[in-house]
Amino acid sequence: MMELETILIAIIVSLSCSLCGVFLVLRRMSLMSDAISHSILLGIVLGYFLSKSLSSSVPVIGAVFAGMASVLFTELLQKTRLVKSDAAIGLVFPAMFSAGVILVSLYAGNVHLDIDAVLLGEIGLAPLDRIMFFGVSVPRSMVSMGAVLLLNLVFLTLFFKELKISTFDPGLSKSLGFSPTLINYGLMLAVSITCVGSFDSVGAVLVIALMITPSAAALLLTDDLLTMLILAGLLASLSAISGFFVAVKIDGSIAGAMAAMTGVIFCIVYLFSPKHGFIRRRLSVQKLRMDFWLSMLSVHLFTHQGTAEERNECTEQHLVDRLNWTNRKARLIVATAQKRGLVQNKDGLLILSEKGDALARKAITEI
Repeated sequence: MMELETILIAIIVSLSCSLCGVFLVLRRMSLMSDAISHSILLGIVLGYFLSKSLSSSVPVIGAVFAGMASVLFTELLQKTRLVKSDAAIGLVFPAMFSAGVILVSLYAGNVHLDIDAVLLGEIGLAPLDRIMFFGVSVPRSMVSMGAVLLLNLVFLTLFFKELKISTFDPGLSKSLGFSPTLINYGLMLAVSITCVGSFDSVGAVLVIALMITPSAAALLLTDDLLTMLILAGLLASLSAISGFFVAVKIDGSIAGAMAAMTGVIFCIVYLFSPKHGFIRRRLSVQKLRMDFWLSMLSVHLFTHQGTAEERNECTEQHLVDRLNWTNRKARLIVATAQKRGLVQNKDGLLILSEKGDALARKAITEI
């Protein structure tokens, strides 16, 4: 039962993170998830100092404010134009996170707030912390993250058009009468709440992995925003489920295995995506390169075919000397041309077919 609840919590967290992560990736703000997920520690500590309890809502509110503060400080640094966006993020969140760590070590040593748990989480123990929900005992994380997921779904449903336009064309969003800055702060607030909700059960590292990596993989699979959101959620959930069973198999960290599986799945998509995958790109480049070489061959043969130099110019060996091709390259191109019906080899003499002649004429007119 605990294993099933752990998987369900991981799926809910995955869906919540991926919904926000897609827009962070599209806006080139991926590092903001890193900044927010680390900065909230300072808010939790300050909230604890005010309430003297981690079970109250004050540390949670403080964490949300700390997350938004990291966004505000980052943007203020960017607006000075003295620091670039990535450098601004790198300046803000280490300072806030380290301040939180120092406060914990100095003044909250007796509090159950382990720095290792902050980074890696304790998702395997999340089902042990239970509350009564409509008369049923359920894990606290399942209820809190379910509420966060619902909040994110409502936010995206109500402001989908505004998020889409402000992401791809901020200038158009201004002309249509709504502020891209306000939409951006709304998105950052959703990211902060998601990070805070996920903080206790899965840790900062897994939050970042689930927000960014599945979204980046989905971007390689489709150009449609709605499809991207669905794929990001599916890939994030698949990473969480597979990571759990990997952790059980190797008797390792559950959060670490889930984060690792997001990387494994991204690598698979990166290599084999039918739309933007590395292998597909390489094959496309090779095809374009071969098409260019075939055009060169056809133009060369067309230029010398029927002339006094035909016997010397229209041979495979002459291609090596005249076009600076290697022997292997010349053999490959001639073989491909023959396979495509562009060239015929008659006693070592390369002769264009009607198809090759048409290709040569087309290439010449396009020059």
